[in-house]
Amino acid sequence: MKTIGIDIGTTTISAVVMDTEKKQLLAIRTVPNNSFLRTKQEWERIQDGELLVKKARILLDELLEQYPFVEAIGLTGQMHGILYTDEEGQAVSHLYTWQDKSGDQAEFNGESVTAWLKRTYGIPASTGYGLVTHLYHVKKGLVPPGSTSMCTIADYLGMCLTGRKTPLLHASNGASLGFYDTKIWRFQTEIIKDAGMNPALLPKVTAEVEELGLYEGRPVFVSLGDNQASFLGTVGVEEQVWQVNVGTGGQLSVLSGEHFEAPGIEARPYLQKKYILTGAILCAGRAYAILEHFFEACAKAMGLKAEEQYELMERLVKSAGADAGGIRVDTRFQGTRTNPELLGSISGISEENLRPENLVRGFIQGIAGEYYEIYKKISRGLGIKAEKLLASGNGVRKNAALREALESLFQAELTLTDLQEEAACGAALSARYSLRFK
Repeated sequence: MKTIGIDIGTTTISAVVMDTEKKQLLAIRTVPNNSFLRTKQEWERIQDGELLVKKARILLDELLEQYPFVEAIGLTGQMHGILYTDEEGQAVSHLYTWQDKSGDQAEFNGESVTAWLKRTYGIPASTGYGLVTHLYHVKKGLVPPGSTSMCTIADYLGMCLTGRKTPLLHASNGASLGFYDTKIWRFQTEIIKDAGMNPALLPKVTAEVEELGLYEGRPVFVSLGDNQASFLGTVGVEEQVWQVNVGTGGQLSVLSGEHFEAPGIEARPYLQKKYILTGAILCAGRAYAILEHFFEACAKAMGLKAEEQYELMERLVKSAGADAGGIRVDTRFQGTRTNPELLGSISGISEENLRPENLVRGFIQGIAGEYYEIYKKISRGLGIKAEKLLASGNGVRKNAALREALESLFQAELTLTDLQEEAACGAALSARYSLRFK
């Protein structure tokens, strides 16, 4: 079976053609996202949803022309964010991404939206989650006129491709909006209503990978969240295998038939009513990029050519000691899901160890350490050990030192996935999965 998978990511849009029986890629296409919009509010992170759909559709049409034997289309994309749709299925807003920080704003008598939700209802609703952003919009009167529902960007692509007027979300995307009880697989409508939101705007959610409709005669299937799609593209349905995903943000995930949650750990809906236990890292590959930008700024300040410094960083880290000379870097520069106000830090600095190679090593250890802390929470809770690490995402694929640091901390073999664009591959596999069980 040949299928296409499309992934609308935060920084890129990718599409693959896959022979799903052989798990072999026949084509890969990637284009820059380049859709962020300037706004009056510095905390907003908004992208042009219509532009994203246009770019994805161009990729899809090109691949269908080159590979006419494709039988089905699977979708995925950045989770948590929302755009609003009207009764005709058209977007009436831009995309408020997972990086949007409206939930951190003080709209409840000096208390932030997220803090108020945690204190009032005891739910770990994080800033960037769609319904947290929506609650801020409700409080500020910013819900667009004519809004009848909301969905993620990948779900909106599915609507545009098939002509649907109402969104249908897989539970992986539905839960990513927040206010979702993963134990019983439904929105917490009572809390949503009590908090002042209209439950009628909630999208319909399914636990199955259902068909949305047809595009050019081929079935298009409901979008998986990018975390679940990436997991499907790499791990599949294997247990005791941990997926380390390092992109702009990152996740550590493992499959479980048992529901388990802890501070910073979510039980995310997967296939066959199972869960992926996931801890999210807001500043994974981005932390390394922050250091690269710093080195680039230093070069510019010294009158040198301002260019990418990743190759330099790769050379530097080879000369650094395993302990980074004692320098310790906390790479939580964007906080955490449970503590968005937390800031990163660099400590243990002495006259002797303040060297660029130690900074690079310290940043790498800081990133790896965030993943290991997530692992310890899940392992203590359920006893799931790290028999094997499967690594995905360019942030780890292109960074040998980070791979070594992860292996050292976890005391487990780390294997890079054979497939590139893992989330798009998972989307392609989800289409095959759906047709197989129809």
